[in-house]
Amino acid sequence: MPRNAVPVVLVAGYLGSGKTTLLNHILRRNDGLRIGVVVNDFGAVDIDSMLVAGQVDSVVTLGNGCLCCAVDTDDLDDMFGALTATSGLVDAIVVEASGIAEPRALIKMVLASADARIRYGGLVMVVDALSLPETAAANPHLDQHLAMADLVVVNKADSVEKSTLDAVLAEVHRAAPTAPRVVTSRGAVDVRLLLDPPERQDDGPRQLTLDDLLREDDDHHDHLHTEYQTVSVETTDHLDPRALIDFLENPPPGLYRCKGFARFGRGDARFLVQTVGVHIEIETASPRGGTALVFIGSGLDVEDTRQRVESMIRTESATDAELLAVHRFVRRSTDDGAAERD
Repeated sequence: MPRNAVPVVLVAGYLGSGKTTLLNHILRRNDGLRIGVVVNDFGAVDIDSMLVAGQVDSVVTLGNGCLCCAVDTDDLDDMFGALTATSGLVDAIVVEASGIAEPRALIKMVLASADARIRYGGLVMVVDALSLPETAAANPHLDQHLAMADLVVVNKADSVEKSTLDAVLAEVHRAAPTAPRVVTSRGAVDVRLLLDPPERQDDGPRQLTLDDLLREDDDHHDHLHTEYQTVSVETTDHLDPRALIDFLENPPPGLYRCKGFARFGRGDARFLVQTVGVHIEIETASPRGGTALVFIGSGLDVEDTRQRVESMIRTESATDAELLAVHRFVRRSTDDGAAERD
């Protein structure tokens, strides 16, 4: 899998929950990202007309350099390929899910894609705080969809009383007890929670880490530092590979993303690790350097998470048998550009 594989973020939610508002917010506040937005009906989704600069066939070019594509489910993998065929065309792809297919089908499609240039970026489920009881009554699969979510956005919080909001959060927690929850008004999710900004040219080109994303600055201080929690670990010692994989497969409640490098021993036993929810992507990395991982979540027990992470650190190198736990998640590219697991 290419080092800069494009994340595909799925945005789902029932009619009126605020998916379009969230999409438009991401496009306006994209932090320099070039985003491909995939929908099945421009008229139904109503991407803000002020952003549209022109249209060619089924691809709309947005005024901020992003792209919007109208497809059905059968065309989706082809559209991913078209958006990633030219290096640097897009930094991320956001798919408006509810009008195209069930979230489960879309997740399976992205995870099973033969295109090594994309990777799963998570399912974001948008919930309308104003009408959750009515939505649940009309849609018996709501609990199932919430349980699949990597992140639940409880939207329209400014339109309900605190007691109502508390009841909605309790209902979401019942259906998805480990999923991180973000409370928003008008879909204002910080795009940096969902996606990494592109590389910046300061002291030379380099890949930003989540640690870079979470440093305080004047523009974003009131966002990431009030709503989200982070835990980071950096060490020249080694990690227990089985303990790390167990942590990633059974994450603490509220953990949303993990990104960074893990060293398990001497030689080449160092890997780039990226996760969204319980979806794990691992690839081999340069043997130079130690372990540097950042974990981000909402409602995360920071101290418990830190203790679990620090308990993985040890001085001895991993054995080949222990590394099997890691290698089953490593994807590599075949000669024809498809992706397969070791």
